[in-house]
Amino acid sequence: MYPHQIELLAPARDADIGIEAVKHGADAVYIGGPSFGARAAAANAIADIARLVAYAHRFHARVFATLNTILADDELDAARTQIWQLHEAGVDALIIQDMGLLELDLPPIQLHASTQCDIRTPAKARFLQDVGFSQMVLARELDLGEIAAIRAATHPETTLEYFVHGALCVAYSGQCYISHAHTGRSANRGDCSQACRLPYRVLDMEGRIVAHDKHVLSMKDNNQSVHLEALVDAGIRSFKIEGRYKDMGYVKNVTAHYRILLDELIARRPEFARASSGRTTFAFTPDPNQNFNREFTDYFVNGRRADIGAFDTPKNPGLPLAHVTTLGDAWIELETDDPGTVLNNGDGLCYYTLQKELAGLAINRAEKTGEGRWRVFPKDPLTGFKDLRAGTQVNRNRDMAWLRMLEKPSAERRIGVWLRFTETADGFALTLTDEDGHVARVEAMHAREAARDAARTQASLREHLGKLGATIFEALDIRLELSQPWFLPASFVNALRRDAVVALEAARAAACGRPPRAPAAAPPATYPEDTLSYLANVFNHKARDFYARHGVSVIDAAYESRTETGEVSLMITRHCVRYSLSLCPKQAKGVTGVQGTLRAAPLVLVNGSERLTLRFDCKRCEMHVMGTIKPAVLRQAEPLKFYAMNLRPDAPASGRPV
Repeated sequence: MYPHQIELLAPARDADIGIEAVKHGADAVYIGGPSFGARAAAANAIADIARLVAYAHRFHARVFATLNTILADDELDAARTQIWQLHEAGVDALIIQDMGLLELDLPPIQLHASTQCDIRTPAKARFLQDVGFSQMVLARELDLGEIAAIRAATHPETTLEYFVHGALCVAYSGQCYISHAHTGRSANRGDCSQACRLPYRVLDMEGRIVAHDKHVLSMKDNNQSVHLEALVDAGIRSFKIEGRYKDMGYVKNVTAHYRILLDELIARRPEFARASSGRTTFAFTPDPNQNFNREFTDYFVNGRRADIGAFDTPKNPGLPLAHVTTLGDAWIELETDDPGTVLNNGDGLCYYTLQKELAGLAINRAEKTGEGRWRVFPKDPLTGFKDLRAGTQVNRNRDMAWLRMLEKPSAERRIGVWLRFTETADGFALTLTDEDGHVARVEAMHAREAARDAARTQASLREHLGKLGATIFEALDIRLELSQPWFLPASFVNALRRDAVVALEAARAAACGRPPRAPAAAPPATYPEDTLSYLANVFNHKARDFYARHGVSVIDAAYESRTETGEVSLMITRHCVRYSLSLCPKQAKGVTGVQGTLRAAPLVLVNGSERLTLRFDCKRCEMHVMGTIKPAVLRQAEPLKFYAMNLRPDAPASGRPV
């Protein structure tokens, strides 16, 4: 990918969704392989990935495979085998977290650094570039200035990637261990239990309730729609949509939304270009609000905000729709905010109870009773709907008409071609030149017979040459360079056109070389730190060897090795509960009567029997969620034996078994 190209990177739960992502304008797609992906339930067979690759490469779009978990020693051989299979299937790049993979015999496949690598600083980004990563996804928490600093510290050829849409992990990616500590399921191994979406009581150190049953670790969803140009100017070139668990409707809609926005940006800024071929037309108007979301935030891209959390509910609150006018024994009458709104059987409605809990209501049957008035019969008995009464505001979080529309073909992607029809010594030739400059020329013998009706013959010839509807091409211009109008049967022209299309596809395929693997610097780059704690996620001997080779002296084992049995940081995050609850000492600066009374003292989160302590690093403006690993997790099957080794010259020579 060249520095002037802008890439839209879409998720694919499976190959069919990936193909639709390409149809809807994605320049690249990322997808999980058979195993070792950070979304354990989004695995795909190699043959399916090969099918996606074949389709994507027709448009010179790329396919990236995710193999971004940390690996145990006994998994390295299987991971290596899978990487070779992915390479043979035509995958363009591998997204990884575990540095142990760089110590293996890998194919010449391009490497991308996963979000799990926790890339927040220029030094970390430069190091990853120097060990052979061509593309890296930066931490979601970075603001524009921090992104620009990383851009300034790295080569222009190193592509910086940034999440622009979708669910947000509250922790710095790769720096959350709550799931493993509480359940044994590791987020770094693709199996997060999502403790961040649970409700918690927030207590101060005296046990007083600060907040009751709030989802204080649950973030709203990311949406950078209005900041794309600012991100481009800061140095981002790959715009990533989160969602390898998302359904096809989500991927179609959100990909189309960002395709339109990026095309508008490229039209304004001719110094930039798309990273793949063709133009997409849509049979619908994209609207991200129609998909599942927890409301939207731009997170930290323009600095700290107080309203980034989805504290009331981690569910989809939907869009305002109507208010309740009357309740019957088995039905509800609604008056819609917009008289033109149509309700459908199967729509999902929701409302907030008096305790600000989101309650869902599925429509079994909807009947229009007047202008903007509807009688709906819920799927469940009305007695089960708490606090539902006349005047209650109702939202819609599932629109069946919208979903059915996206189940149909909803986009076409075409590559523009110029057609040139000429005479040869014993027949005719057709030359196709596509928008990328690829050329295909085919010839066929045919006798010349003067046309009786020149105008009609010319029109018919243009019509048959331009019949590209069943292909990925569309005619931009058709030039007839003939000494005079000739009569040619439609069968001859159609066959010549089909042969030319096949030849052009072959020319495009031959030119679609995979991006090269970036060479590592020699001598090996030095890692920015000489000591690594469990936060570095080193879980196998190859990863340990990698860091030792790059100058690290002390290397501790990953948290998943269960060596950290005391209280440690189970999550590190830029989100601050004190700030979001207006309890931050910095917020009180200059406020008479408040300044000096607020302290960044710890808080406690309680959910059932679970207790977590929040500690605040105000210098770095970070929050640490502290806790201990559960005895039941420690009693689970023995983890991999990892030997952390102190490599300093004055240290003992033997390793420390853990």
